[in-house]
Amino acid sequence: MPAKGHAEWNGDLKSGSGTFTAGDTISGEFSFKSRFEDGPGANPEQLLAGAHASCFSMALSHILAEAGTPVESVKTDAKVTLRQTENGPTITAIALTTVGVVPGIDEATFQQQAAAAKAGCVISRALAGVPEITLEATLAG
Repeated sequence: MPAKGHAEWNGDLKSGSGTFTAGDTISGEFSFKSRFEDGPGANPEQLLAGAHASCFSMALSHILAEAGTPVESVKTDAKVTLRQTENGPTITAIALTTVGVVPGIDEATFQQQAAAAKAGCVISRALAGVPEITLEATLAG
């Protein structure tokens, strides 16, 4: 099943504005200021961060359950860094921070499974061109 998104931009880069939809229920507005100057509104990097955090959480939950240690919860934050480079604005780093509540697992196994989820999640693989994707994984409880 293909995932759908739509965006429309009106005007020039600095004074224009846009709207987007992702799926049937996610929508927002974006602008130069929301993307490059921390102004109000959304931006594509926020959508990417949400997608990566979601994909990673699902992948880790699946890997852990398949290994016989089902999770109570996996909460993940993703921070996408956009910097100006010689090639223009570029995503230079993504930092994943996750906390898992997983009864019956030891720290070393949790770290190993988290690393496998980072390497294997669909969004991580799609973002293979990002120079740095880091993971800080914490086993809670």
